Amino acid sequence: MTGTTNGIRIKTWANSPDSSEATNMTFENIVMNNVTNPIIIDQAYCPFMSCASKAPSRVKLSDIYFKNIRGPHYLQWRGRRRTMESSSELVAFPLLLTPIESNYRACTIPYRFPSDNPRKATPTELSWIDLFLNSIPSFRMIPKVPPFSLKWKEEQVPGAFLKRAESDGTVADANVKAEKFAQRYSEILEDLKKDPESHGGPPDCVLLCRLREQVLRELGFRDIFKKVKVRFRDIFKKVKDEENAKAISLFENVVHLNDAIEDESKRLENLVRGIFAGNIFDLGSAQLAEVFSKDGMSFLASCQNLVPRPWVIDDLDSFKLKWTRKSWKKVVLAANDLPSINDVTYPELIEIIAKLKDENGQLVGVDTSNLLIANSGNDLPVIDLTRISQELAYLASDADLVILEGMGRGIETNLYAQFKCDSLKIGMVKHPEVAQFLGGRLYDCVFKYNEVLS
Repeated sequence: MTGTTNGIRIKTWANSPDSSEATNMTFENIVMNNVTNPIIIDQAYCPFMSCASKAPSRVKLSDIYFKNIRGPHYLQWRGRRRTMESSSELVAFPLLLTPIESNYRACTIPYRFPSDNPRKATPTELSWIDLFLNSIPSFRMIPKVPPFSLKWKEEQVPGAFLKRAESDGTVADANVKAEKFAQRYSEILEDLKKDPESHGGPPDCVLLCRLREQVLRELGFRDIFKKVKVRFRDIFKKVKDEENAKAISLFENVVHLNDAIEDESKRLENLVRGIFAGNIFDLGSAQLAEVFSKDGMSFLASCQNLVPRPWVIDDLDSFKLKWTRKSWKKVVLAANDLPSINDVTYPELIEIIAKLKDENGQLVGVDTSNLLIANSGNDLPVIDLTRISQELAYLASDADLVILEGMGRGIETNLYAQFKCDSLKIGMVKHPEVAQFLGGRLYDCVFKYNEVLS
């Protein structure tokens, strides 16, 4: 199987008849290359309105064997449990310029060209594989105290480490499995160096991220940054809860301080600087993870210490001309379906927005009835816009402006994505390889605005 969306797929209907079964099936000696979903067991398939109630499938599956299946491997199981993907069919983002096949490429940096030897890793592939290899230790180590705090005074955060995967109390033998993760993912990356077509290659940033998440989840680690993002369930819970509460309590002041800037152009630029300051928090960057663990970081200091304009890509002035006075009828915020690095997830975003609202359901006096939160369907720190949730596709189908925020989703992927409407790609450059590709500095900023004249 080559270049297909789905490989081996077993589908059972919701509302299926009682006492149904599918048994004694063997799939063997199959080679897959560039297959998006190699193996799917889907017990929530629903092509008709008759199963719209989402009742559980009554089909019993048994004695199903997979032998000598080669290529990328992960299991997608809908209905009973779920691993890598969202529980609904993924679709293309409706505002991508069509035809998508010739106009869209998710990954920004080409690791290879058609003229390159398919069996030999290119210098760019080797460089990026090494980057992912070097990040493995930071995936095992996280700061013991919250590293990013919205503080108006510079404060030093004590530097102390807590093993990231090894400390996961939800996984039996976590310390052993953490070592297995490091070993297995390292082996995969070394394989790709020797043979770029192994493991579903040739590699790009999407595949390298997916293989990493695949290994983590196969070993039972579903959210090993959970203690950083949400709460500490051990003795550090109180510290994290206090930091979350402090950040939320500062939200109103941040808004009022920004509103107090009379010049609309400067007000918008101040908001953009806040986006960059927030984007610094990235535990997937080995350099930044080390910085956070030693000294912490403050929101105000980050805003003030951004590299000076012009940034490596700086379309802010062009954006101001069209969008400064724009009034919005609807805003859709999208977040990951499943955890990845320290990125916010859909359930977490719902909780955060709920805490920010006042007793009237408003955000600092602004009605939120048209502020919508969507599950993107994504499970990676990067995003392929040909694979998003149907929910997001529906909610965003009439958008006037698409904003992709963060280095993973707005720079390493989708920097050159073309849409049917205006678009913004905003992020901070946190990898030297990205800085070199763009011709900028490490920790430089990208504000790329594309206007659709029609």
